[in-house]
Amino acid sequence: MLEKTTRMNLLYDFYGVLLTEKQRTFMELYYYDDLSLAEIAEQYNVSRQAVHDNIRRSETQLEEYEEKLRLLERYEHRTRLCKELMEKISSLPLEEPDKIEWIRLVQQISRDGESEPGGESLTAGI
Repeated sequence: MLEKTTRMNLLYDFYGVLLTEKQRTFMELYYYDDLSLAEIAEQYNVSRQAVHDNIRRSETQLEEYEEKLRLLERYEHRTRLCKELMEKISSLPLEEPDKIEWIRLVQQISRDGESEPGGESLTAGI
């Protein structure tokens, strides 16, 4: 269950803006605030089933967006590559003159993951 919650939270981070306001509200209450279906239903004066259906439709939509756009997949791939790079850089001898600069570059890529200041993609083709 934790794995599904983590995945839904990540998908929501990437695609949540594409959901309706009501879908976003229910998803946030359920996944971020950890409210039960009954608690959300009571708060919005709707049935528990209505909340359940709304959340399931939202989950399906988020998965469909990911299937088409693959933003989460690319993010996870970049994260793995950055981790591998950091491990390799860390194993370099301390006298390596560019070691600190390489570490800064990897940290920048892992933070914003998209482009360097010049605007060219550092992760093109990933």
